[in-house]
Amino acid sequence: MRRRLGLASEVVVVSESKGSRRFVRRLPFTAQTGPDSVVPGTELAPAVMIRKSFKEFWPDTRGLRRLFVVGGLFAIVAALCEVAAIGLFAVITDQVLSQGDLGAFWKPAFSWLGLAVVAGAASFAGSYITALAAERFLLKLRDRVFAHLQTLTPDFFNNRRLGDLMARLTDDIEAIEELVGSGLVKALTTGLSVIFFAAAAFIVRWDLALITFALVPAFLIVSKLFASKFRVAAGRERLSNGLMNSVIEESLSNQSLVQAYNRQETEAGHLHRQGSSWLRANMSQAWLGGLYSPALQVLETICLIVILGFGAWEISAGRLTIGGLLAFAAYLAYLYPAIQSLGQLALNVSEAGAGCDRVMEVLAARPGVVDAPTAKPLASRARGRLDFEHVGFTYPNRSRPVMTGLSFSVEPGELVVVTGPSGAGKSTLAKLLLRFYEPATGRIELDGVDIRDITRPSLHDNITILQQESLLFSGTARDNIAYGKPDASMAEIVAAAKQADAHSFINRLPDKYDTLVGQRGRLLSGGQIQRLAIARALLRDAPVLVLDEPMTGLDAVTAARVMEPLKRLMAGRTTILITHDLRHVPDTARTIVLEPSGRSQRIRLKRMTPALARLER
Repeated sequence: MRRRLGLASEVVVVSESKGSRRFVRRLPFTAQTGPDSVVPGTELAPAVMIRKSFKEFWPDTRGLRRLFVVGGLFAIVAALCEVAAIGLFAVITDQVLSQGDLGAFWKPAFSWLGLAVVAGAASFAGSYITALAAERFLLKLRDRVFAHLQTLTPDFFNNRRLGDLMARLTDDIEAIEELVGSGLVKALTTGLSVIFFAAAAFIVRWDLALITFALVPAFLIVSKLFASKFRVAAGRERLSNGLMNSVIEESLSNQSLVQAYNRQETEAGHLHRQGSSWLRANMSQAWLGGLYSPALQVLETICLIVILGFGAWEISAGRLTIGGLLAFAAYLAYLYPAIQSLGQLALNVSEAGAGCDRVMEVLAARPGVVDAPTAKPLASRARGRLDFEHVGFTYPNRSRPVMTGLSFSVEPGELVVVTGPSGAGKSTLAKLLLRFYEPATGRIELDGVDIRDITRPSLHDNITILQQESLLFSGTARDNIAYGKPDASMAEIVAAAKQADAHSFINRLPDKYDTLVGQRGRLLSGGQIQRLAIARALLRDAPVLVLDEPMTGLDAVTAARVMEPLKRLMAGRTTILITHDLRHVPDTARTIVLEPSGRSQRIRLKRMTPALARLER
């Protein structure tokens, strides 16, 4: 059950399920969300039990469990050193404090300090090894979830906010690691600490507190020494995290292009490399964190030794009881940090549970289109004949069909223009041809073979799409041209750029073909972006070409400049030109006008029909 509570500044979504956890997520209160709505694409996944989360994600620790065990063993060694320190504490109490023999203080004191050093070393080793296992788990699980996302058809991404998906690939996966990885180790060691030290009673003495505060500058000095290093390490981590999120966002937002060019594995490789960089940045932080905590622990031990020395003097003078000293030392050194850690662990488990739900929802998603078991790749390059036979289609969750009974054929090398008003299904036709969706009725054939009997990678190898918004990645001009043919030589890349009229402007860029074009090509003009996309399509050299509104957003001068390389691109290829702008279409082209009713009619541009007249108006 879900309940929404409207507040002045936020929407609180409470998700409940019998026999499972209960958690709350706050969404920004806006006019769109309001008290009675949830931001689309950011809904909470159904709540699940912690046991189910372990069942789903524990297998991902395979190959890393030994590291977690070793890290836990080092943590146990550190805890045992603390237990031994308690024994020394008792010795000091019985032989030094009770007897007032200050000379007997130094041997157990230095033994205690030695134990602190051993405990610090074990704590550092345990923290670092556990962090290494945790970061490798994060890399492994993120690769798994991202690889699954790459199998989903574009409609999955159209119905979700990419920022929310990115959060599931970053923050939520980190929360999962806290639940099934390092959180277990920390819970065990912290629980042991609480068990051993919770019984210690404390009585706060103002003079002992003053001695403690007198040692605060030492803590400040250590903190200052580490602070600058932490800032640098954190800056690197945030930079790496931002770059990794950019890779994720860019790849997911360009899924139509990625899948059409069969570049899923390449994009997964990009993410893995950036994720590895983020791993190294995190390990730098873990190294500093592993050193910082033991350093403070040693200082705390020195503080306790000083307090005990002063306490022995006070006890010998009759101004302090042993009980007061024991209570203060135990509280200061052990109890409060352990309880604080347990409280933080409880918050982490709650957060991890929500993260598990959200990531499991992604993993449970299935692609809208899958290859049939009998589907086969094309034996050779397609000739390019297309046949649409009584094709009908309705988008999921919609009642009105986009097209009904659409039938037409395209001969190899022929240009067919598909036009019509907005919402008539022009772009839908391209999505059906690429099998981003399956027709509800009818069939589409390539060279006489139903495209459902062709594997999607093989189909995409024979179709090149130039989309309404030309999509570029934030690499170099050369990388973007070679996106559809990664093994292309430099000579092939330059030849394609020349055919696309892109060579001249590329040579004017600061680093020519090695110039970074910016995310989504933001460092280039619209015409330059379009010509790079044309060069990419030329280099791929697929027999079937789909042009989806290639002139959108271009002024008349730029459109005329782009038209010439487009003609070279279309030459000799089966081309479906989807457009509402008929000014640059050859008069001899066969044209199909789609209507919102789902019907169509075939015409020649030189004949003015009622359908064309309506379009012109």
